[in-house]
Amino acid sequence: MDADVHGTAARLARRLRAGGHTITLAESCTGGLLASTLTDIAGSSEWFNQSWITYANEAKIKELGVKQSTLEKHGAVSAHVAIEMAMGALARANADYAISITGIAGPTADLTSKKVGGVYVGIASHSWTNAEHTEIGGTRSENKEGFVYFALLKAIEHFDQAMENAKKAKEDALKKEEEIRQEAIRFEEQRMAREQAARESAPWQDEAWSAEGKKEQDIASEITWQDAEE
Repeated sequence: MDADVHGTAARLARRLRAGGHTITLAESCTGGLLASTLTDIAGSSEWFNQSWITYANEAKIKELGVKQSTLEKHGAVSAHVAIEMAMGALARANADYAISITGIAGPTADLTSKKVGGVYVGIASHSWTNAEHTEIGGTRSENKEGFVYFALLKAIEHFDQAMENAKKAKEDALKKEEEIRQEAIRFEEQRMAREQAARESAPWQDEAWSAEGKKEQDIASEITWQDAEE
């Protein structure tokens, strides 16, 4: 396996390990080569969960839940099937991310009219899915290795984008929370200012005489003897 492929696999592994994430795979044309590449990394049991090699269409249906109608309408080598493979693997494994590969390694395209060297890679999490396509010109073994390399590159790309989106979402949530807090502070300050203004605009209220609360002896002392004689 090419050193670039192993290096890219290591980059993906570092991201998974750093985030405490796990991954599962669903391969067709690569026959487990992606799984082999990832499990060549020491300590991969920390983040590599399990994988499926669903080479035949019947296996894709039975093992991963790919719809028969999807295969009939779009063919096994398609974005739709790649996504359903990835989603099927994710649903069946206790993992955070899934990668699927479906393509034509060659040397012939068998019963399909699609080009040899064409591949679709599905990448899924529990909140998003993506499918990527490329065409590689080479021998069967070269194409399989190229498919694995392409899958690793795209997995890293979408993983990084997902992490960036998650970071932005968190920052936006904190910003919104701070805006709400500041609005509450402004509201309280305005309320206190209105109360203060009301007090200052009616100072007589503080000095107004009220019979309420006066003691009986206070009221009695205001009655003169003259009033009493009358």
